[in-house]
Amino acid sequence: MSDLNNKTEYAVRIHAYGGPEAMQYEAVEIPAPAEGEVQIRQSAVGINYLDTYHRRGIFPLSQLPGALGVEAAGTVVAVGGGVKRFREGDRVSYACPPIGSYASLRNLSESYLVKLPEAVTFEQAAAATLQGLTVHMLLSKVTRLRAGQSILVHSAAGGLGSLLTQWARRMNLQVIGVVGSEAKVEAAKGNGCDEVIVGSREPFVDGVRRITGSQGVDVVFEGLGGSVFHDSLSIIKPFGQIVNLGQVAEGLPSVPLADLGPARSLTVSVPGVFAYVKSQPNLQGAADELFGLIADGALNVHVGGRFPLSQAADAHRALESRSTTGSLVLLPQGGMS
Repeated sequence: MSDLNNKTEYAVRIHAYGGPEAMQYEAVEIPAPAEGEVQIRQSAVGINYLDTYHRRGIFPLSQLPGALGVEAAGTVVAVGGGVKRFREGDRVSYACPPIGSYASLRNLSESYLVKLPEAVTFEQAAAATLQGLTVHMLLSKVTRLRAGQSILVHSAAGGLGSLLTQWARRMNLQVIGVVGSEAKVEAAKGNGCDEVIVGSREPFVDGVRRITGSQGVDVVFEGLGGSVFHDSLSIIKPFGQIVNLGQVAEGLPSVPLADLGPARSLTVSVPGVFAYVKSQPNLQGAADELFGLIADGALNVHVGGRFPLSQAADAHRALESRSTTGSLVLLPQGGMS
């Protein structure tokens, strides 16, 4: 028998690993929040490539059936015992495990929640909390870039790429972006790219050499892996760095240390934003910096597609087609911000 305190809500879950068709929109029962938990009525849910890895079983879920997703924004509607930082009515967002954000209502530990200012909409937060904190990590912890240095950003018109290029321009870095088609050039330039290479027209290695006079760049940010990762090593300056942010194309490659130095003295980083969230001594402070830039208009969050929660499979198809720009979000409540 169901607990009378439970609420019947909806979530997108998988019962077996597979393609987008494996995702099912179904009723679930949500109990009252436990000790230390906050219950969130979710208004917008972020969609990330990581979700496709979980769906396909590349990164298996802890159990099946299970919901997908690690990012969302909404309103606190109940709090469990011992909760000190939040109360009913607070606007919040999060980007963290445990997996299960593809839902209309959710209980989550208060530890990784951040308060959301009124000036930032739920859609903006769902599209930018994970990627924005990732950019904060990249530019404040993973790299030590200085004004005047150069970077190459693969997928510069995507959600993460667009935030990264905008933030990099604020630091007075030279930004070269790589996009997949001519249709994405203007978006990349609008985000702050000084130069844009269209990968379907020119190999990015040739483009970087052309733009930099064969000197290369100081840092490469790429989330494709495989041959893109290896080819990127060839256009990094001595004592430069390559940062891998995912393995959308061919998986995380192995790299012989001999390929990195000593003559070239390169550094490879494979950072994880969840480790950053867990170890960040002032997570709210990092989020405040991100949300402040969004509220001031210094960072433009481009939502490239909105889908009802029930159509999450279509959202995954759009994401994996790599034809979208900006971020995609799911709307459990019809998208009220």
